[in-house]
Amino acid sequence: PVIEVDNLEEFVLRPAPQGVTIKCRVTRDKKGMDRGLYPTYYLHLDNDKKVFLLAGRKRKKSKTSNYLISIDPTDLSRGGENFIGKLRSNLMGTKFTVFDNGMNPDRANADWSNVRQELSAVVYETNVLGFKGPRKMTVIIPGMNSDNERVPIRPRNDNDGLLMRWQNKNMDNVIELHNKAPVWNDETQSYVLNFHGRVTHASVKNFQIVHGSDPDYIVMQFGRVADDAFTMDYNYPLCAVQAFAIALSSFDGKLACE
Repeated sequence: PVIEVDNLEEFVLRPAPQGVTIKCRVTRDKKGMDRGLYPTYYLHLDNDKKVFLLAGRKRKKSKTSNYLISIDPTDLSRGGENFIGKLRSNLMGTKFTVFDNGMNPDRANADWSNVRQELSAVVYETNVLGFKGPRKMTVIIPGMNSDNERVPIRPRNDNDGLLMRWQNKNMDNVIELHNKAPVWNDETQSYVLNFHGRVTHASVKNFQIVHGSDPDYIVMQFGRVADDAFTMDYNYPLCAVQAFAIALSSFDGKLACE
């Protein structure tokens, strides 16, 4: 199927159509003075047209890892009208939350209609022993309604967000996904996943996200194809912003990437 992007802002927040894998490519740009520490990441459709979708970059003076996501490759400012979402980590760098571009609850209007939605959360299990084993990640996303639209989750405070709901096992309108456990391969002496030709380089960053009830349905996969290039494919119920933010979190996770 030909993927048409008429309205970029709408497209990147809309879940992938059922039965269609949206194949993308992430490139990492480390050029420039501080780009080694703060590279910019670009997401394009991986097709003939190479349509630009999103750009992401880590904010500088931020206590925790904080990435801005924009629909303009040249404007990665918080105040700009191209700001579409952000990814924020906890202090340890093991848990991440993805927000859209709505307002912080402290600055909301009276009826809460402009409060930001949480689009996803990602939890990395700390690999304390530092084995070079595969890392484990849990992805928490809002559930879908009968029209295949995302249920809006607009927490009024941090105790009501996706992470707390998941920790408290309050899973109404919340979906829990996991990375697919790689299988040990004696020949290569490494853990491997089958990416069906979409990933060509071994890397601890390669992953596939699945639902426990159907481990063969790959909701998202991400993997390296060159030093600074990665393929990122996503399926229903994810949208591009969710998938891109999950990929950005995998570049950042410190403890989790041993």
